[in-house]
Amino acid sequence: MAEIVRLVDLDDPRLRDFLHLRDVQLRTRLEGDRGIYIAEGEKVVRRALEAGHEPSSFLMAPRWLETLDDVLSATEAPCFVLEEKDIEHVTGFHVHRGALAAMRRPEPVGTEALLARARRVVVLEDLMDHTNVGAAFRAAAALGFDAVLLSPRCADPFYRRAIKVAMGAVFSLPHARLDDWFTAPQLLREAEFTTYALTLAEDAVPLDEVPTDVERLAVVFGSEGHGLTPHWQRESDVRVIIPMADEIDSLNVASSVAVTCWHLRPRG
Repeated sequence: MAEIVRLVDLDDPRLRDFLHLRDVQLRTRLEGDRGIYIAEGEKVVRRALEAGHEPSSFLMAPRWLETLDDVLSATEAPCFVLEEKDIEHVTGFHVHRGALAAMRRPEPVGTEALLARARRVVVLEDLMDHTNVGAAFRAAAALGFDAVLLSPRCADPFYRRAIKVAMGAVFSLPHARLDDWFTAPQLLREAEFTTYALTLAEDAVPLDEVPTDVERLAVVFGSEGHGLTPHWQRESDVRVIIPMADEIDSLNVASSVAVTCWHLRPRG
């Protein structure tokens, strides 16, 4: 059972994993160095544990001790208890869901192993916004896709904001970050994937006209600002556009992922 530790000193070094949660640059470096991520809220904490991830410590207000008693009874990780105003001081924001857990990051999934098991893959190139990454994971998981492949510059799916927006889908949907991004189209080709690149190119095929019965397909989405790089547009098998009203030229990338994954979802 977890040791319940009621703290008074807000500078207690045992709270270091929960400091300054809104500082993205600091947290990205800190969480990477320590091999942890932060799960926020009861549902997300439970889903992380259900995925087999191991807690390092918990931080919660007193009112959550009873609600999460079963979770705390099943672990030896310490649970630090502070009043809500003090948690806000430590973390830098109001944790309205009341409970946080510092979780140990799982071992990265190898790209070849990920592609060997997958039939439907979302590929994200240089999505910098954690909210968009989280939303992409949530849509891909909800619509039956098997995996996500990330470029080196994509935002961290295990960052607190991405996890929260994804509602824990980052725990259940396998993903891999590929360092050699230039060769990724060839890697997908060798794994027998048909690649659909979402683009505004003049020769792009409307989404509702592309085949949906492809055995193995990868759908590629570009960055929030400039979209897909020319390299990916050239190397993909099919350039695809989502038809829309004349006065609107594009959708937010998270919306594009949801619309495209729905159309290309596995059937039967």
